[in-house]
Amino acid sequence: MVLILLLNALSLGNEIVSADWLPALLYPSTVLQIPTDISLSSPGAYLVPYLVLLIIIGIPLFFLELAVGQRIRRGSIGVWHYVCPRLGGIGFSSCIVCLFVGLYYNVIIGWSIFYFFKSFQYPLPWSECPIRRNRTVAVVEAECEKSSATTYFWYREALDISNSISESGGLNWKMTLCLLVAWTIVGMAVVKGIQSSGKVMYFSSLFPYVVLACFLVRGLLLRGAVDGILHMFTPKLDKMLDPQVWREAATQVFFALGLGFGGVIAFSSYNKQDNNCHFDAALVSFINFFTSVLATLVVFAVLGFKANIMNEKCVVENAEKILGYLHTNVLSQDLIPPHVNFSHLTTKDYTEMYKVIMTVKEDRFSALGLDPCLLEDELDKSVQGTGLAFIAFTEAMTHFPASPFWSVMFFLMLINLGLGSMIGTMAGITTPIIDTFKVPKEIFTVGCCVFAFFVGLLFVQRSGNYFVTMFDDYSATLPLTVIVILENIAVAWIYGTKKFMQELTEMLGFRPYRFYFYMWKFVSPLFMAVLTTASVIQLGVTPPGYSAWIKEEAAERYLYFPNWAMALLITLIVVATLPIPVVFVLRHFHLLSDGSNTLSVSYKKGRMMKDISNLEENDETRFILSKVPSEAPSPMPTHRSYLGPGSTSPLEPSGNPNGRYGSGYLLASTPESEL
Repeated sequence: MVLILLLNALSLGNEIVSADWLPALLYPSTVLQIPTDISLSSPGAYLVPYLVLLIIIGIPLFFLELAVGQRIRRGSIGVWHYVCPRLGGIGFSSCIVCLFVGLYYNVIIGWSIFYFFKSFQYPLPWSECPIRRNRTVAVVEAECEKSSATTYFWYREALDISNSISESGGLNWKMTLCLLVAWTIVGMAVVKGIQSSGKVMYFSSLFPYVVLACFLVRGLLLRGAVDGILHMFTPKLDKMLDPQVWREAATQVFFALGLGFGGVIAFSSYNKQDNNCHFDAALVSFINFFTSVLATLVVFAVLGFKANIMNEKCVVENAEKILGYLHTNVLSQDLIPPHVNFSHLTTKDYTEMYKVIMTVKEDRFSALGLDPCLLEDELDKSVQGTGLAFIAFTEAMTHFPASPFWSVMFFLMLINLGLGSMIGTMAGITTPIIDTFKVPKEIFTVGCCVFAFFVGLLFVQRSGNYFVTMFDDYSATLPLTVIVILENIAVAWIYGTKKFMQELTEMLGFRPYRFYFYMWKFVSPLFMAVLTTASVIQLGVTPPGYSAWIKEEAAERYLYFPNWAMALLITLIVVATLPIPVVFVLRHFHLLSDGSNTLSVSYKKGRMMKDISNLEENDETRFILSKVPSEAPSPMPTHRSYLGPGSTSPLEPSGNPNGRYGSGYLLASTPESEL
């Protein structure tokens, strides 16, 4: 799902600050994925739920986050403190989820860096199994011979993986170095800030599409590509009715659009006050879906090619078994159709021969150990997760002409997408913290990267891939759903949908469609509540586990997490959601200031900045509304969760030529902090 997630999110720009919407990557699967893997065996059944949930959840809530950030001009913490102080914990939970995702996401960038540098050689190092010399005898590595060259390179040469999550095996120094490089690049990019990102925006946005287009053209020319694409668009109604498919589709929508991470709010807070974020939300969502389909076409064209190769290999192996049975008289020559030629055996001939043998040897057929070698089965069991990018695609590229070139382009694209995604993830951490606590940006960013690198060593030990699976599947999925539901409730039911729509009308210059009113008020929260319930039930009913690579068997085996890992898994979920009830309780009992009498806004004149803080409520109203207190509508009593009905919007532009807010200082074009 790594590749699906990366490519699926191509359309979401990490330049939300700009009104020039060029597609780039803000988030992943998750890897990067989405946390739960999409079932590649039922893509036809998956696309319909994904499109439905994109319309009723994705677009409305993406528009909501863009509008809230652009309107209030604060990071995710400040926004929810303003909208509803008692739900101010939403912003802190978003930061924690971003931290969890960033910890393992950068590890995947490290993997891509490793493969990128390994691609500069011919033949590619994963194209053939290594040869071991035992004195004068040369033998193929047993683990590689039982699996495949690409699978062996991934599990043994790259990860040097242990047999289970309980076996640490020590650090993998190659991946540790790659992780250090990845965090260094991310730290430098975030410290330089959003002003410099425009210089590389065209490349980072368009380069992945160029690579995708090249891969699509090359993929369509491969033998068997059409089989994969037909499989992609073949609907399976039984799968479409599976609640698990809908839950995974919703998770993919959250990750593809970056909902709940806080990055969308952070970037949109840099937009101009009159920017048409309604158009941006619709356009980005459409491009996102288009890119999802394009990326999936590329994936299934390659998987169709790979499935044909594996199916032919299956036919050859089973044909050798049949020849052995013929030579030992286990099978009679009469069972073989006269037109079958074992030296040029086709899949059709083997299928015919297989059916004849199965019919005649019905009682003892299972003892023969013959496989049906159906292309459909090969497509259904296509690898998922990290294996899609690092096993399936690498294997397909070994069959391409000039394979090192394609490999370099592919992993350069993944690195480009991953870094764009990490910048968005880091923005979800740095922007709200810097806005809220006024810490120096450079020091805080460097400290975050150093801390994340040392914690990330957990993922580069020999068992690290299993921890990546745990974090990918459980650290963000359920917390994100809870965060997005509460965001929806805070705006639609506490702040007030009608008031929010009125303020959007003032900000945009036109009234958004009533479609959004009904989605925010009823449909979206209802659907997300159902999805949350399904996630909790699944977590309680189905024991969480992971696919472990067993060296002796050279195969994957599904194992359940041990008790200590289950405790860690539950801790991740609790820690991510804990700030929400903690802040609610503290503010309900007035143990924590709700921030209604404080405001910190940065103004500048030339290079000079002026911070206004600890203002009385009337002074704050005057500064925000550019009016004296007597001219401004009085705010709501006790808590400034939202301004009362009929009141002037909190960021209404004024006619003062010196700035939008009528202050003697020129308002900074960015919010309180700079990325």
